[in-house]
Amino acid sequence: MCLTGLFLCSFLIVHLTGNLALFKNDEGLAFNQYAHFMTHFTPIKVVSYLLYSSIIVHSVFALFITIQNKKARPVAYAQKSGNGSIWSSRNMGVLGTILLLFIVSHMSSFWYEYHWGETPYVKYETDLNTGKTTTTEISAADYTGYVNYVTNGIEITKSKNLYKEVATEFKEWYLVLFYVLAMLAMSFHLVHGFSSAFQTLGWNHSKYKPLINFIGVWVFSILIPIGFASMPLYFFFK
Repeated sequence: MCLTGLFLCSFLIVHLTGNLALFKNDEGLAFNQYAHFMTHFTPIKVVSYLLYSSIIVHSVFALFITIQNKKARPVAYAQKSGNGSIWSSRNMGVLGTILLLFIVSHMSSFWYEYHWGETPYVKYETDLNTGKTTTTEISAADYTGYVNYVTNGIEITKSKNLYKEVATEFKEWYLVLFYVLAMLAMSFHLVHGFSSAFQTLGWNHSKYKPLINFIGVWVFSILIPIGFASMPLYFFFK
């Protein structure tokens, strides 16, 4: 669990960094280029399958450990003081379940739609002299695949318009609320999970623990969840 968890933590950094292209004021050109790269560059595709496997393994082991814990103590404590453990550590199962539901919803809305759904298509024409970009929606008949080339000083890009898909989805208040609550769950899940992973590996020496706790709290429990939550809020209020 700790190995898959730390791998998923590293993925969060990469995913957030790439998704920051959503904030670029270019009608989604940079984000759509990023989406194409992430789904067609062979090494990235290999890592993606490792990612999917890690999510499954992490979830299965979490269920297995929960069952083992129940078997070890079939009768609950008569009194639970909660002393010695934080709230998130006592509710990792609930938080993890929320995140699993979020991942399924997220991949259904964007990953599945991008590969096999009805994602719209777009054509960008960028004047390399002025930097001005003209955006035109195109039909499926006009889209024969992703292209990027330069002709007569104009850079032309045709791609699936995942940016529009994201912008449309995040106009629905209930989806935005669900995403924000899921990021809150992720924050609490990581505040315990990140540091406990290093403890499981035996890397909890007093010399390194303050740094591990700092990264776990400020990076993975605050900055990253805020970064992801800001995206649906940005499109909802835009």
